[in-house]
Amino acid sequence: MPTSQADDTTPRAPRAASAGEAPGAAFIAPEADPQTSTRGNQYVLKSGDAFVVSDTLGDIGGRDDGFFVDDMRVLSQWRLTFGGRAPSLLSGATSADNASFTAHLTNRPLPPLGGHETPEGVIHIERLRVVAGNVLYEMLSLTNYGLSDAEVPLSLSFAADFKDMFEVRGTRRDRRGNIAPPAVEAGEVRLRYDGLDGVERAVAIRFSPEPDALSVDRADYTLTIAAQACVSIYVTAEATIASAGAAAPSAASAAANMPANVAAAASAPAIPPAIPAAAGRASVRAALVGVHRAMRARRATIARVRTSNPLFNAWLERSLADLGLLTTPLDTGPYPYAGIPWFSTPFGRDAIVTSLQMLWLQPSLARGVLRFLAAHQARETSAFRDAEPGKIMHEFRRSEMAATGEVPFALYYGGVDTTPLFVVLAGAYVEHTGDDALIDELWPALERAMQWVIDKCDRNPYGLLDYQRTSERGLANQGWKDSHDSVFHADGRFPDGPVALVEVQAYACAALDAMSMCSQRRGHAADATRYALRAKTLREQVEALFWMPEANFYGIALDGHGELCRVLASNAGHLLAFGLPEPARGEAVAGVLGSALFQTGWGVRTLAAGQPRFNPMAYHNGSVWPHDNALAARGLARYGDKAAALNLLRALFEAAVSFEMRLPELFCGFPRRRGEPPTAYPVACLPQAWAAGAPFMMLQACLGVSVDASRREVRIERPALPEGVDWLRLDGLRVGDDSVSLTFRRVDGQAVASAEPGTRVKVVSML
Repeated sequence: MPTSQADDTTPRAPRAASAGEAPGAAFIAPEADPQTSTRGNQYVLKSGDAFVVSDTLGDIGGRDDGFFVDDMRVLSQWRLTFGGRAPSLLSGATSADNASFTAHLTNRPLPPLGGHETPEGVIHIERLRVVAGNVLYEMLSLTNYGLSDAEVPLSLSFAADFKDMFEVRGTRRDRRGNIAPPAVEAGEVRLRYDGLDGVERAVAIRFSPEPDALSVDRADYTLTIAAQACVSIYVTAEATIASAGAAAPSAASAAANMPANVAAAASAPAIPPAIPAAAGRASVRAALVGVHRAMRARRATIARVRTSNPLFNAWLERSLADLGLLTTPLDTGPYPYAGIPWFSTPFGRDAIVTSLQMLWLQPSLARGVLRFLAAHQARETSAFRDAEPGKIMHEFRRSEMAATGEVPFALYYGGVDTTPLFVVLAGAYVEHTGDDALIDELWPALERAMQWVIDKCDRNPYGLLDYQRTSERGLANQGWKDSHDSVFHADGRFPDGPVALVEVQAYACAALDAMSMCSQRRGHAADATRYALRAKTLREQVEALFWMPEANFYGIALDGHGELCRVLASNAGHLLAFGLPEPARGEAVAGVLGSALFQTGWGVRTLAAGQPRFNPMAYHNGSVWPHDNALAARGLARYGDKAAALNLLRALFEAAVSFEMRLPELFCGFPRRRGEPPTAYPVACLPQAWAAGAPFMMLQACLGVSVDASRREVRIERPALPEGVDWLRLDGLRVGDDSVSLTFRRVDGQAVASAEPGTRVKVVSML
């Protein structure tokens, strides 16, 4: 679990004047300030493999914030002060489409300079920030609303610790590369780090107009602003990453496992071309326009959902904006990075689940994910990377520590569920789109993935899909609950491996069914029958081995001795989502999930209250995860309990309102109390892709919408509208190469669906 770094709030002593600085100039060193020493909300911008995390003022303090490129922090300090003090905050926010960040600030009392004293609240500072490519752009606009000229001493302090993301998360290193002495050259500051991976990472900080004084850690201005006048300062921080030597052995090993064209792309930093860092308004505006256009282009690929409820619309819009921010254009197509700050990189499981959540609205996302994962499929065995031929990657990192082999995550395969879910996504995609050409392209990868699943099941004494890490550096638990303490027996002890998680068996069954369907489409009837029979056998084993009749529930896992971990966990909800249980047992599981053991009022907990290791503040043992709830809602609707699915949708919507319309990766699982908001988990990623996608999977489950492209058909099964929504319109729903618009209205307490007149798509209502 990520750990925060301590914040350095030690007051700084006044520094010596830099070369060219006028003697006696009134530059004041910034002091620590309570307003900036207390951690508050964090604000995020992202472009490609670069992102910035700052506080509400727009400052970076060097804890878990910073400007990051390829999982390395290239700016750890970025702080604006006036007369040595932080400005007062008026407001801070990202734009609705996540293209820019703006903080509105004002001055505290400024010291008398040149005989003039500036009182508090006279100077308005608008701090506009954009990230495009690997460049951070910032525009500072200062307006004097006073009646006389104002002398404003302004300073921007900066530094780079060049810490790998794993260091920022708390991992200690025995040795590091070399941080070169910072330098001031031709009016710009250059910071550089020569990594142990043979890569040079540098940052160039430029200013327009030039500061009155510039040193290696600070730029100082004394601005004379006439009454009712405005002046602007433009700053850019451009990161560059270049190879300074041979690739590290582990990076070469990772590349050797890929096709040649993919290896070449993976071994070099895939950084989008930066907008030229010329100073001035034009560069900032050009960057802003470019980012806005990119965001709009991503939104154009998504079907539009509108409702009668403005607050519900705001939640959906915020979620789509977060997905747009995290979606990164790669050579293989769009790919949703998992989350910021800890997981702004390709993850297998997260991207697949996010693609399933968005498939009905944005099938192009699934296409990009499938092609990337197929290209990075394991072709050889590596204990260090938990790789075996056919496995689908869990995590892909370009960081220094990954390249040097200090961590195994340059291309890591330690996820037992990603491989079957890859096949599940391919099957769902072709049903929705009819894109058999992509399945033909992916077929060798799908067969290799399915063969890995089958081989693993054949080696297990009970025919189950299991895991056991092959390196001490890898993940101990390799399902979606991958913290070290997330799987255990009813007495609290950890199971001996190999471990077979209950939900993973449902994914494996769904994958076998997907391969059966795809084989049938390709005219391979014998293979279709073979896969279907294996799915049936595996279902029977799960029902025999995991069911706990005394609890009307499924145990979380089977250990290496065949002993059931008789623990009530939300994992069983995933069985419903993929249709594994027989109807009676599915309804029984739904009843337990709806009880006070799991329900918090804000959603379903990951672990039932009263279980050993239950802790509502734990990462996986009692918290609430939105994507987990989305899968539960999908399962509840599948087993006929639309009311329970609607209740989960309502609970997460009300939680989102408390989180400013953004669902975090997770939050604490305390019971809901009147007048109190949900309790935040302190280091949760925000935004997180599968949390942002959660409302759309839940909404699809409640509306009962599914698409069969081969029949050019949309099926609507027992639709139900969320509470407070009287109508919902869905525009541009893709059905193969066609589209349809649907409207759902509440009529006499029931939701009724209708299609736009003249559509060529068949709409079938199922009661």
